[in-house]
Formats: sequence, structure tokens, C-alpha cells
Amino acid sequence: MFNFSRENTSNLAKWWRNVDKQILLSFILLFLLGLFFSFSSTSSLVGEKLNKETYYLFLKHLIFVLISLFLLIFISIQENKKIIKLLTPFFIISIVFLFLVPLIGVEVKGSKRWIQFLFFPRFQPIELVKPMFILFVAKTIILNDKMNIYNRYAISFFSLLIIIVLLVNQPDLGQSLLLILSWLAMIFVSGFNMFILIILGLISITVFIGLIYFLPSKFGYIFSRLQTFFNPGEGDNFQSQKALDAIKQGGLTGQGMGEGILKEKVPEAHTDYIVAVISEEFGALFVLFIIIIFLYIGYRVLKKTIIINNEFLKLTLIGLLTLLITQTFIHIGVNARLLPTTGMTLPFLSYGGSSLIGSAIVSGIILNFTRKDVLRDANND
Repeated sequence: MFNFSRENTSNLAKWWRNVDKQILLSFILLFLLGLFFSFSSTSSLVGEKLNKETYYLFLKHLIFVLISLFLLIFISIQENKKIIKLLTPFFIISIVFLFLVPLIGVEVKGSKRWIQFLFFPRFQPIELVKPMFILFVAKTIILNDKMNIYNRYAISFFSLLIIIVLLVNQPDLGQSLLLILSWLAMIFVSGFNMFILIILGLISITVFIGLIYFLPSKFGYIFSRLQTFFNPGEGDNFQSQKALDAIKQGGLTGQGMGEGILKEKVPEAHTDYIVAVISEEFGALFVLFIIIIFLYIGYRVLKKTIIINNEFLKLTLIGLLTLLITQTFIHIGVNARLLPTTGMTLPFLSYGGSSLIGSAIVSGIILNFTRKDVLRDANND
């Protein structure tokens, strides 16, 4: 059927022999689980609300999963040097898309985060920016060795600042926080001065408080969410309370497939509250299983970073892993009301084409950088 022996020198055969199959299968399993939960959460009731066919949203999700799986394999099969070479132009293109959001962006529920071109579906540029930003920061800090190290850190910081300003304008504080944490993790691992790092952290907190205080018309919603989080009796906490109730009702084993009611009561439950939907129908044990998959991916990737001598690969993998794991636990924390509402999706599982494509790019790069031949060549350099 398929011959992947050493005699076969095709790119696909070479890729299969060298790719980390445990990480690959974990990513594929997450995509398939997301497809399954989409079938359950985007029920006929949702179809009726949108005046579409019963499985309209599920079929859209299926198409994006197939595209994502193709993209995952396509990226992971490429030569490592080709990805590095194409990094800068792709990063610039993604930033241009982000700049276009305030100009031609589509506003949904008070936030302008999407753009839509003729013949192309609506998409969220930040999902393209995130993995490109991680690669750009790693390349700036490690590969530009002719430049002073603090100048390299400054370039990475100002690139972060540009993205944060654009995100705050949307507004999208959740993604801003995610990028800041990923950047901090990368520069910490690279050996940055801890004292300066603490100062930057304090400055970031001060700026955050200042935005809320001096621009209440644009950022007052952040204070409102924090107030609702710490004082559930005040403000609008309908969605977060319903999500928590759904988790409680699901218990350990759940109510059964299709028996949950959260997806009927909360708008966009299949995106921002997919963990609560899963917990209600399939139980907390199934959510624990999903968490274990993410943690296992993290374990496998970290295990490889320990043996890598190439600092660029190491820093990139740390950044992408921080991005993936942090977003996962922020989503779960919001669903369980351990964190304020952010509107952040769960990688691989939440409904949404932009989120799935973004997850595919991240996982494709991780698979590429953890291939046996890539690690072998990196350690021999």
C-alpha cells in the first residue's frame, strides 16, 4: 500500500520516518475530538436559529478540519531552512492584515477583529500573527548574532508593542495577554536579565491599569468583567454562570451526548464555552482526558527542547508551547470561572475556521521542529 522504507526517498516517506508520531497522533486526535464535539454542540437548534440546514455548522467545521490537517502536514513536511527563509515575509503579511482590521474590519458584538475579502471567508488575522510572531522573536534574538543582544531584545519588544496596540484597539485583551506571556517566556529562557524583566512586567501592569482608568469608554468593559468576576452578584455574569452550572450538572460522567442545554442558552457556546459543553454532556473525566492530551504534547515537546543544542529551535518550541498551553488553560479557567471572561477559543476543539487554521500552523511548526532529522542536523551544527 504505502512504502515508507528507507529505500523510498520521497519527501512524504522521509517525513513519516522522522516525524514524532506520538505528537502527530495527539494533534490529529484533538482535531477529531473537536469535530465530534462540533457535531454535538452545533445541533439542529443552532441550525434553526441561523435558518440553515441542520448540520450546516458541523459541515463547515469538517471542511476547516480537513484544510487544517492538510496544512499541518504541509508545514511539517517542509525543509526547516525554508520555513526560516519565508518567516520574515509571512510575518510582514500577517502584520499588514492586522493593520487592515481597523480600516476594513468586520465588527461582531462590539469588537472589530475580523476581515473579509471577496470570495474568501471571514478570518481573524491575529491567528496568523501569533505563530509568525513567535518565529520572528526567536529569529531576532538568536540568529541576528552580529547585533548587540539588548538591541535584539528591543526589536522583539517593539514588534510586540505594535501588535499589542493593534489588538487593544480592536479591543482584544485576551490575545494581548497571551502574546505578552509567550514573549516573556521566550526572553526568560533566552537568559534575559531578571531585574529588567520584572521592571517590564510592572510597566505592563501600570499601562494596563492606566488604559482602564483614562479610557473607560473603550476599556471599561475590562473593569466590568473583573468586577463581575470578583463580585458575581454585580454586573452581567449570565454566560459564565451558565457555563459553571453546566459543568456542575455534567458531574464526572456527563448527561449524555446531545442532552446538554448550555448550547441552547448561551450564544457561541461552541466557541468560547466548548469545555463547559463537553463537561455537561460527557463529564469532567472527559475534560480531564483532553487536558492530559495537551499536557502530554507539552511533555514530549519539552523533552525534546532539553536535548536540542540549536537555540533558535529551542526558543521557538518554548514560545509555541507557551502559546498553546496558556491559551488552553485560560479557556478552561474561564469556563470554570477561575478566570475573568476573555472570549478565547480552545485550540483544535472550538468551532471557528481562524482558530483551527491557527492551531494547524502552530502544530505544523512544532512537528517540523521536532522531527528526528531536523534535531539531528541542528545538534551537528
